[in-house]
Amino acid sequence: MVGMSGAYGGHSNGGESRAPNKEAVVVRAPKEAVVVGAPPPGPPEMEMAGVVHKVAAQPAQSTASKMKGKVKETFFPDDPFRSFKGQPLRAQWVMAARYLFPVLEWLPGYSLSLFKSDLVAGLTIASLAIPQGISYAKLANLPPIIGLYSSFVPPLVYAVLGSSRDLAVGPVSIASLIMGSMLRQAVSPSAEPMLFLQLAFTSTFFAGLVQASLGILRLGFIIDFLSKATLVGFMAGAAIIVSLQQLKALLGIVHFTTQMGIVPVMASVFQHTNEWSWQTILMGACFLVLLLTARHVSIRWPRFFWISACAPLASVIVSTLLVFLFKAQNHGISIIGSLKCGLNRPSWDKLLFDPTYLGLTMKTGLVTGIISLTEGVAVGRTFASLKDYQVDGNKEMMAIGLMNIVGSCTSCYVTTGAFSRSAVNHNAGCKTAMSNVVMALTVMVTLLFLMPLFVYTPNVVLGAIIIAAVIGLIDLPAAYNIWKMDKMDFLVCLCAFAGVIFISVQEGLAIAVGISIFRVLMQITRPRMMIQGNIKGTDIYRNLHQYKEAQRVPGFLILTVEAPINFANTNYLNERTKRWIEDESSSGNKQTELRVVILDLSAAVPAIDTSGIAFLIDLKKSTEKHGLELVLVNPTGEVMEKIQRANDAHDHFRPDCLYL
Repeated sequence: MVGMSGAYGGHSNGGESRAPNKEAVVVRAPKEAVVVGAPPPGPPEMEMAGVVHKVAAQPAQSTASKMKGKVKETFFPDDPFRSFKGQPLRAQWVMAARYLFPVLEWLPGYSLSLFKSDLVAGLTIASLAIPQGISYAKLANLPPIIGLYSSFVPPLVYAVLGSSRDLAVGPVSIASLIMGSMLRQAVSPSAEPMLFLQLAFTSTFFAGLVQASLGILRLGFIIDFLSKATLVGFMAGAAIIVSLQQLKALLGIVHFTTQMGIVPVMASVFQHTNEWSWQTILMGACFLVLLLTARHVSIRWPRFFWISACAPLASVIVSTLLVFLFKAQNHGISIIGSLKCGLNRPSWDKLLFDPTYLGLTMKTGLVTGIISLTEGVAVGRTFASLKDYQVDGNKEMMAIGLMNIVGSCTSCYVTTGAFSRSAVNHNAGCKTAMSNVVMALTVMVTLLFLMPLFVYTPNVVLGAIIIAAVIGLIDLPAAYNIWKMDKMDFLVCLCAFAGVIFISVQEGLAIAVGISIFRVLMQITRPRMMIQGNIKGTDIYRNLHQYKEAQRVPGFLILTVEAPINFANTNYLNERTKRWIEDESSSGNKQTELRVVILDLSAAVPAIDTSGIAFLIDLKKSTEKHGLELVLVNPTGEVMEKIQRANDAHDHFRPDCLYL
């Protein structure tokens, strides 16, 4: 194929190259004549201006060196230790310490001006983290104090191990919802609260173990199976489910369903209309409007970001005062109740590895760990790109994983970097991870001295805070862009959304991931294969379907495969190629009678396995039976190496069928 590399066959300045008993077909290019189909007498080559270019194989490598290269590219594509080369031993130890503990990169040069920025940012996100921590703990069916514990220890661990300057760590809505719903299937949080708490800590331990293992073993590519389309649909569906769950608090319903689907939730709402409380509805509606208005103002005018950041805490303070002054707890408005002062208590003795619940906790840890890890890494990379610095994905996985392992031993449940909290941290002007330390210390002061102030905080306001926080997870512009860009991706997005709201959160996610993997498998097993033609007046060959000006070269069938050739697709490629050959051979036109089949093996075919080689051998035998010539063009290094090995045994591919 001339357009890919210059020529098929030999080239001689304006003349013709012929072989015995073969007719040479000349394809005219603008400045020169290129002979196609006239094989040279020697090895595969292209002669240009007296210089002979051969189809070269890769330099010889041992199996061990090949495996080493593949392992390195799979698990260490970023080559994290390249900066260690040529450094003295002392410098290498210092660099290793900085690699393991990113805090050592910025702490030695930390200044008062940086601290001023981090102090403002830390106090700002603390005003958001305190009400959100209480709210998300209730979403996970855990005591509210656990949400504050989870906003104290994990941020301190992340500040030492994390590489993002903007990530604000704490509980998040989706992981809280998943953990609460999965554990509630086996244990009732109201009937057996201590057992439920033990299962939550154990699930958090397994979540951290999964996350840290992915980072240590360099297996971060596993989370790439959660595509953007999957996440957009999943997050939107989960946001709706989370919001519907808050109808219990917003309406004052006492007997509410434990199921998560939209149908049973709405059925439960209308079956218990006698439990609706107009006082609760009025307070909930007022504060929900206030929170959504604050959010809208901050989105419309980013310089007023502090309004949406402070709105949740302001709502908690104002609503608590209203309940206290008017004794609203006696008029149908439920309140949190008393919360004990004090810091996190050790909980390693509460980790439960009983075989009865081990499968449940491992499954819950796996699902919540992957979801929270995906969110945390994505958020960290998003803000790193805005400030033009790098976030190491594997280090983030290790940091988030170790943070959750430590958290499970200090009365915390699953935490990660939340987008809303990190956006506030970013807009508040944070400079380093010290803002997480400031937030944690603020939460510590709250835990030690301010817990009695939350006794009269109404649950309805916590529900409104959750709804206002998760509403931003419904990304309609992103869904519209996916629809415009790729209808199959939109189907994946829609399946994730529908699965979450109609079945359950975990099943909806599984369905979407399954469809995404099925799509990848279809692309592997049914790769694109096309016929190419010459664009008139040039030496460029392109897809006939894509380029209408491309024309077939009479007597030639030029095929291109856009995928590695392996066991998964050889049957399809064999059937497709033979069908094209049969169609061409049955045309009956002597002038365009098929004589040569050209198979382009250039960069679109980076690899081939033994089944792929068997396909090429079978195709060559089939074309020879029909009196046709098979030409293989521009094989890559790995493909050429496999072809040479096949030739060593049986000499299937002679030099006259390999062209540069």
